[in-house]
Amino acid sequence: MTVVAKVWIDEDCITCDACQDICPEVFEVNDETSQILAAVRLDGGFDRNEGKSPLTGDLGAQYADIILEAAEACPVEVIKFELVSDGVETEVVAEAPAVEVAVAPAAAIAVGGSASDELTAVLGGDRSLTILFGSQTGNAAGLAEKTAKLASNYGLNANVVDMDGYNKANFASIKRLLIITSTWGEGEMPDNAEDLWQSVQSDVPGLPAMHYSVCAIGDTSYDEFCKAGTDWDDKLSSLGAHSVQPIQMCDVDFDEPWTQWVLETLPRIACVDDSGTLQLELIDEMSAYGTSDDDDVVEGDFAPGHVDHSDIQVELELFRYCPSQGENGWDVIATTVPASASLEDLFINFQRDVDGSFAFRRGNTAGTATTGVRANGRIVLADIARVGEIVSNGRLRIEPLPGFPILRDLIVDTRRFEENRTKASPWVQADPREGERLISGKAVGVLAAETALSLHKMNPVSSHLLAHGMSDTVDFDSAYEGPGIHLQRWVRINDPRTSMKHRSHLLATLQEQGGVWSETDPSSIARHGFSGALVADTLNSARSRLLTEYKNAGRHGRLVKWYGRSVKWSGKLNETTLYRQVLGPIGLISNVFSGVSARMMLGFTRTGGPPIRSLQALLLPPAGVGKIPSMINSKVEDHHEVVSLFNELDQRF
Repeated sequence: MTVVAKVWIDEDCITCDACQDICPEVFEVNDETSQILAAVRLDGGFDRNEGKSPLTGDLGAQYADIILEAAEACPVEVIKFELVSDGVETEVVAEAPAVEVAVAPAAAIAVGGSASDELTAVLGGDRSLTILFGSQTGNAAGLAEKTAKLASNYGLNANVVDMDGYNKANFASIKRLLIITSTWGEGEMPDNAEDLWQSVQSDVPGLPAMHYSVCAIGDTSYDEFCKAGTDWDDKLSSLGAHSVQPIQMCDVDFDEPWTQWVLETLPRIACVDDSGTLQLELIDEMSAYGTSDDDDVVEGDFAPGHVDHSDIQVELELFRYCPSQGENGWDVIATTVPASASLEDLFINFQRDVDGSFAFRRGNTAGTATTGVRANGRIVLADIARVGEIVSNGRLRIEPLPGFPILRDLIVDTRRFEENRTKASPWVQADPREGERLISGKAVGVLAAETALSLHKMNPVSSHLLAHGMSDTVDFDSAYEGPGIHLQRWVRINDPRTSMKHRSHLLATLQEQGGVWSETDPSSIARHGFSGALVADTLNSARSRLLTEYKNAGRHGRLVKWYGRSVKWSGKLNETTLYRQVLGPIGLISNVFSGVSARMMLGFTRTGGPPIRSLQALLLPPAGVGKIPSMINSKVEDHHEVVSLFNELDQRF
């Protein structure tokens, strides 16, 4: 099978769009050149891939054929790539045929003269690595397999092991251990890890010779975020094992934090020698060894992904706000930074080298909920968002997260959000039942895998603060709690473990003032990329549920009902009757005093503006045409087709 390890663009691209037309999953053409998308690259960069970053995961196999097709179609032959065959990389130019070389895996890796004697000695001993995974839906298992493939680049012989049925007695003989586990429910172990976890609670000897690290997958919408991973980390530490790298806690979008963990952990665990000693002084050399493309250093190895340190020039615009003086403005500087640097790295350097008073929230480099900012119009977490992914035409404009009061510079006040979240109570309040239990002993029941996945899809953001910042409404409606709060409510409403009483309460809060009907335009949220579109879809799903539960009650419900009926009855909207049906008798009475009804019916203005403007509209057509063209709607041509569509798609009307 043909597998593409790396693909990059040489100079002199003529931007003919051929590669993008053939393989838009990999290539994107701008005004100057073709680029390799960040989503397919292990380093997360977005440029011509001059650093020759490998493709991530199995994308090299998935897109191999169309990448080769795009290379062949390139009229100036600037698309270059490397093929992988049985662990061997071969650089291939566009016009050359694919070369497949069958080479048996070497029993020992030959290290060239550029490697030190100390590194050679470490690589020559026992190179076993155990990777244990705890997985409920397959994500952790997949990451374990990817980790094992990358481990081979550091001379490690990785063995991926399912926790289910694993014998705890084997721990005593392990020198190198990596644990990759998800968390299930409210902090429980995944099903395949539960038996092993219970077994290690007693009669486990000390593990002073073991070196380990943990990568945990969780969901920040749950209170016990990544608890299964932290439990394993604490347990191994209590048994005397040595952590080579702090635990990495990943949210639902785990690819990027996992990648960072792998790149930092593998060189360290690979420096554990035959005696079980971590050779700290060799870590930098081991990292260079594992990520080298130099065939003189390592023969026949497949270089893993490495961080692209290619520099890019950036015009940085930073929002500044001083609360003591009540002044705001912008700092603009020109700087050069690695494309792979996070926004947080950029902020740290600015604070250290330019202005020590610059204020921002630091994260844990794994996606921290409170590090949200707006970068070139995108709502992102600063500790994981990469400069190369966001910079546009050399410009990077950084602003505080919208929808929150600003405390200083990029730090916003989230207290009201947290207060609303507390009032919303979007956590499990279950009916008494048999099943898994919280630390408190309270039974919460268990979730089927497919149910858990559906709940994850309803909650598509790495931070609910980001969802809050996507709304255009929160700045103008003090009563509106925001989409971040409502997302959490909606997930809990659909959680089968939630009690009927709590579900009814949550639905009622969504329906009342400050609920989902307060969001003026969900489509404005959808403009914030893929996550924004999913958030908007979730809010619309919640609205549909409310229409059914409350039988089109309230002004919003009546608007939907009478809008649909009007269009079904005539084929077009009759605004003459719509506003009266939505307002109802009491609303109409109050409306009389404002004069809006009269002005609309007499055709004074389209907007219901001041009376003087209405008078002018009478004298100055076409403004006098008014808002309502006709008191009675005539049916559109082929009206029966409209009726049949409503009968087929929406039988409420």
